[in-house]
Amino acid sequence: MAVGKKLMSKKKPTFPINGMLDAYLKNYNRNTKISLYYDDLLRFQGSVTVYDKNDEDTLWVRTYFSQFDREEIDRNLKKIYTKLHSDGNDDNIPFLNVDAIDYCTFGNSKPFRIKIRNILNDNFTYFYVKKADASRVYGLELEHILSPHNMNFLVFKDTLIEEHIAGIPGDDFIRENLPNCTELEKSQIAKEFVKFKERCLVRLLGDMRSYNYVVTPTHDFDQIIYKIRAIDFDQQSFEGNLKVYNLQFMKENFKMIEMVGKKLQNDSINQYKIEERSFMAKRMITAPRRTTRLIKCMKADTISFPENVELLKKHLIKYVGDIKFKDCDNMGEVLETILEFVKRNYLDISNKDLF
Repeated sequence: MAVGKKLMSKKKPTFPINGMLDAYLKNYNRNTKISLYYDDLLRFQGSVTVYDKNDEDTLWVRTYFSQFDREEIDRNLKKIYTKLHSDGNDDNIPFLNVDAIDYCTFGNSKPFRIKIRNILNDNFTYFYVKKADASRVYGLELEHILSPHNMNFLVFKDTLIEEHIAGIPGDDFIRENLPNCTELEKSQIAKEFVKFKERCLVRLLGDMRSYNYVVTPTHDFDQIIYKIRAIDFDQQSFEGNLKVYNLQFMKENFKMIEMVGKKLQNDSINQYKIEERSFMAKRMITAPRRTTRLIKCMKADTISFPENVELLKKHLIKYVGDIKFKDCDNMGEVLETILEFVKRNYLDISNKDLF
């Protein structure tokens, strides 16, 4: 954690959602009306520590509310669940139960994790209630547009509702699962890590330490396919140090980086980088209006400090060799310059490495 910490600047503030971004969210059905705000959940009157299967502190606490507050909160959380996962119809609410409301004491966002169970079959799922932050919303939307994964979230005023992303936390996977993987599986994970690393770097998603992404294994005939997904989007286009956007400089990812070096040759690594950039370019081209509108919102917004923008411009000019970054005034313009480069070159990419 120490290496990652040195790379990071002072604590990132919460940036409000402005009118332009709010209009974008409404246009793409990301905006909804709810009767429960993040601050309402802060009224809990007590809590107990949540431990994992090894009796280690998870840094989450299980909260308790007064009976009057709990009844109202439970009812509203069930309504939120139906809006997030269905059409918002109240018919299914009698079959839902709020099993737990957990609060995270670690990190910037300090989210609440809600466990909802269907009492008819005991199936359960989670969702998160967080303080709405423009950086995080941009990160979620960029993930939806540029990655292979769809993102399900809702925003109302200063409250953000996020669907749970299933998977094994990266730090747990590296510690407990990776040593037991076959050599073939390690090669496949190395490939996915290179692609994930490239995607985060190109779209400026920072602080992807191992506990900020998950590894999702899927059984496919006689093998297991591993995918890697980001789960924390707080550090979208904020930091000025380019290394913050590069997973290889995070101490927590050392085992993965070491495995990539052992399992993949440089030619293969470059091939996977090009594949990922090409995929991102195709995603932008097939959804040009959405991409353009989102970048337009970012360009008109403030999601970083001026000194961070200037530092990142210098790093990118030195690293990429493109002086177009010199004309960028904010993070939205910096990201636009990178993505335009990717789009222009995806049909005729040379072996020259962009990043």
